[in-house]
Amino acid sequence: MLPIDAAAHSSRWRRRHPVDKAVLGLGLTVLAISLPPWPGAALVLVAALSLLLGPAGVPGRRLWRAYRVPLGFCVTGALPLLVQVGGPEGFVSLAGDGPVRAGELLLRTSAASLGVLLFAFTTPMSDLLPRLVQAGVPAPVVDVALVTYRMSFLLLDSVRRVRDAQAARLGHTGRAAEWRSLAGLGATAFVRAFDRAVRLQAGLAGRGYDGTLRVLVPEARVSVRFTTASCALLAALAVLTFVLERPLT
Repeated sequence: MLPIDAAAHSSRWRRRHPVDKAVLGLGLTVLAISLPPWPGAALVLVAALSLLLGPAGVPGRRLWRAYRVPLGFCVTGALPLLVQVGGPEGFVSLAGDGPVRAGELLLRTSAASLGVLLFAFTTPMSDLLPRLVQAGVPAPVVDVALVTYRMSFLLLDSVRRVRDAQAARLGHTGRAAEWRSLAGLGATAFVRAFDRAVRLQAGLAGRGYDGTLRVLVPEARVSVRFTTASCALLAALAVLTFVLERPLT
């Protein structure tokens, strides 16, 4: 199981309906994108971080391990804004308003990423995907997503076992051995993926598969109180942004 999925299953909000958490987490993401970066995105970032570490109960180390990947993309996307190509100062030079624009983009993207992580760290995919049918998503699409979700864990487990076996046989002692092991790992994972897919198809056919996967979904109701509090928080962040809005410089 992936660390973020394990954290979602052990979250304090695990039993809440996905709609409750979608209103809060995705609402914060929308605010981070639509509000002025200063102070709007900064307020959203602080609010999302406080909710993740506080009421949601996400461990700080686990949050950082998941957050550093999208944060790296945010930083990478902001760095090009620091320079400009062409102009009187040369082919490549520092942009006059580059730091401001880079800071604004970094605030927006990092805050939006935390909003998405708030939803991901509190909502297991096994709770979300089956309910998409009720939201109007075609059942075959949901079935493919469920099977892909399940198969991804089996494939990752197979890759881990093969790597452990290669390491036990000194398959990572040098660069040449690393490349041979990597090639063998790719070939083995490819063959095992097809083998598991064939066995899954045979198992479904033997159980009378009629085109729809029926799974048990934990009972949960949309909390009017939680949703109302989430909307109030989002509205308060929007109002506070326009009250405190100042130029970044």
